[in-house]
Amino acid sequence: MAYLSLGSNLGDRAVNLREAIVRLDVAGPPRAVSAFYETQPVDVPDQPWFLNCVLAIETEKTPRELLNLALSIEKAMGRLRTHAKGPRKIDIDIVLFGDRVVEEPGLKIPHPSMHLRRFVLEPLAQIAPDVRHPILGKTAREMLAALPGGEVVRQLDEPSGRHVQD
Repeated sequence: MAYLSLGSNLGDRAVNLREAIVRLDVAGPPRAVSAFYETQPVDVPDQPWFLNCVLAIETEKTPRELLNLALSIEKAMGRLRTHAKGPRKIDIDIVLFGDRVVEEPGLKIPHPSMHLRRFVLEPLAQIAPDVRHPILGKTAREMLAALPGGEVVRQLDEPSGRHVQD
């Protein structure tokens, strides 16, 4: 099972996420898709807020093949890499790939900062609360509980785009 984090902060963010999910179907059928979460930008705060989700897929692809597919989908959907961590129509990151640890040029699994990112852990814990980080040994739920406050992550009431608990 592979878990991918998807994000968009340009254009119709929900449409972008849905399109990426459909395109990722060639890697394997989706087993779970989290709700969409509106999240404040973390590393570069002066940009539009993101819409994020996590997708679980069962795939026969290798981690490198899955990364290449994600990059090709980003490119096909119009992602321009002009600024690191800047605004983007779509961003697809592999956060976990079973219990594998991968350290290759351009590919690190588990994602090196996933355990620090509420915008990854909230949706991951929603669909797979007991999935374990293969290095830290903690579940998604445990990593989420260990995060400090401050990062704003609001679950949306799909598909209307309204916030839950606003």
